[in-house]
Amino acid sequence: MEAPAWCEEAPAWCEEAPARFVEAPVRWAEGPGQWAGTPFRAAEGPVRFTNLAVSGAQTRDVLERQLPAGLALRPDLVSVVVGVNDTLRCTFDIQAVAARLDQVYAAFTEQGAVLLTVCLPDPGTMLGLPEALAQPLARRQRAVNTVVHALSDRYGALHLHACEGDWITDRAMWSADRLHPGERGHRQLALRFHELLTEHGLATGPAPSPEPEFPVPAKSASLWWLATAGTGWVARRCTDLLPQLLTLAADELRHRARGTSARLDLRASAAVSAALAALSVAERPDAA
Repeated sequence: MEAPAWCEEAPAWCEEAPARFVEAPVRWAEGPGQWAGTPFRAAEGPVRFTNLAVSGAQTRDVLERQLPAGLALRPDLVSVVVGVNDTLRCTFDIQAVAARLDQVYAAFTEQGAVLLTVCLPDPGTMLGLPEALAQPLARRQRAVNTVVHALSDRYGALHLHACEGDWITDRAMWSADRLHPGERGHRQLALRFHELLTEHGLATGPAPSPEPEFPVPAKSASLWWLATAGTGWVARRCTDLLPQLLTLAADELRHRARGTSARLDLRASAAVSAALAALSVAERPDAA
């Protein structure tokens, strides 16, 4: 984990300033031209900001490492944006993902923090993979998003629906790796967070500008990043996810040939329902 980095001059979320804001767990701003801290940029004014984000973090990392550090800071607001990295591992288990997120959301809200959550686009579509490879990843991400939707509602989180829309297909919004927003994309997310926070009386300053502050990374810089960090990422996924993904793709093609693709969707939906049903009623905030 990175050491907490306090930022004394940052956006205010409420009338009482400085507010404490914690961002966890995944650094979605990774890549060329990164612009981290999207939620906390949604308004103007003083705030104490701690970034606990770690590149490649999964829900297990959030629960075991970042949750204790975040609770110790007693934040007024906390963003929990995670799930894509789980879908890109051969160990993906929607029941485990749901159980971990339930514990994380519960711990922060029980401490009195306002929880910010986001559902994200599926990586297969963002990477432009062939349909047979993209569909299994899309199915996994839909499962994660469904869990995030359900748990966000359960714990009263301010939830940003960011898995659809024109911004997903606008290349100007994304870094060279196509998985992480560039500065322009983060500013669009900040604008939407600002709308949410303003609606709930938590943002008092003006909306952030949609125009980038920094120049777009040169093509040579983007290519260099892809050739170095990007190559390493691909190599890790080839030894981890790819064998399983090829098996899933073969299954996808078989069902498509038989006209039974709907069974795969039903299977995924059943897994999500079972994952949510398995959560202990005693852990719910409205439990008797």
